[in-house]
Amino acid sequence: MKRRVFINGIGAVTTQGVWRPDFFSAAREIDQAITTADQPSYKGLASPAAIRRMSRGMKMGMYAAQQALAEAAVTTPDAIITGTGLGCSEDSDKFLRSMWENDEQFLTPTSFIQSTHNTVAAQIALQLSCKGYNVTHVNGASSFESALLDTLLLLVSGEHKNVLLGGIDEVAKQTYAFLQAAGYIKADGVRETVKNSLSPGVNYAEGACFFSMGIDQTETSYGEVVDIALQNELDIAETGSFLQDFLTTNDIQPTTIDAVVLGYNGDEQDDLFYIAIQQILPFATPLYYKQLSGQFDSCSAFGLTVAASVLQQQTVPSMLYWNDKSLPKTVWKNILIYNHYRGKDHSLVFVRAC
Repeated sequence: MKRRVFINGIGAVTTQGVWRPDFFSAAREIDQAITTADQPSYKGLASPAAIRRMSRGMKMGMYAAQQALAEAAVTTPDAIITGTGLGCSEDSDKFLRSMWENDEQFLTPTSFIQSTHNTVAAQIALQLSCKGYNVTHVNGASSFESALLDTLLLLVSGEHKNVLLGGIDEVAKQTYAFLQAAGYIKADGVRETVKNSLSPGVNYAEGACFFSMGIDQTETSYGEVVDIALQNELDIAETGSFLQDFLTTNDIQPTTIDAVVLGYNGDEQDDLFYIAIQQILPFATPLYYKQLSGQFDSCSAFGLTVAASVLQQQTVPSMLYWNDKSLPKTVWKNILIYNHYRGKDHSLVFVRAC
């Protein structure tokens, strides 16, 4: 019998604050080109001296990890797996700027040491004394999905019972200035939400979402992650076959999918892919999240929190559903998550109620 994989705890630090019972009902739409996360108090996370040396990404990741483990009543996970697109880019910026300003001489190593992509997972492991499997996946906009796939393989194989899974990315001034100059991010001063976007580019942000994943269902379980599929590049005409192959593999009828979580981000070219998927699944209720999370490489982790919350609470907050019509369903059993960015890094994740 195939082992099942459950989401037993969630932790998050995002533009909407930290994970809490009214997380979605109290949410607000993002309408700025770049939005930083609403930072909590990190008192007690580590010593004050250590906290001062940490980047935002590291602090967000450690806080969210603690939340997820506490909710699942797990003291030390068997493994830690994270996904990040740009890693600790703030420290990378600091180190490169220091190299430039000091003519590559007399450099302090701290920013370099903390700039590696696996820094967050490593610090969490040190804090928890977790000496097990520890891997960080860096794969563009499907970094979190790659980490999720690794998690499923590890748990289904029976090697481990509990895995701490996370997605983290942070805003770094210089890095995001380059992305903005390339047209990936909306220009400063443009105040548009995903729903009323008229200009090219997206609203960028940052965040950390962590999940305590396990093979045992508990009282706190949000739902079950059934399967995931990744595809590097597709054109719009190929999205249908990508979806159909995934449904066939998992013996899923399109009419049984209650909701599809879509990553509309306000960029006209990107949104065409989501429109195509939505047309293929006319009976699935469309739910949206990037108007709340912003776009960043691991923001699909935020999309998983949407699906998990709906499955557990059996309600859809109004901020996740844009249509003027009332919700066509009241019972939520099967939810599909589709994400991509700039026509690359496509992913499908299927989750269902426990």
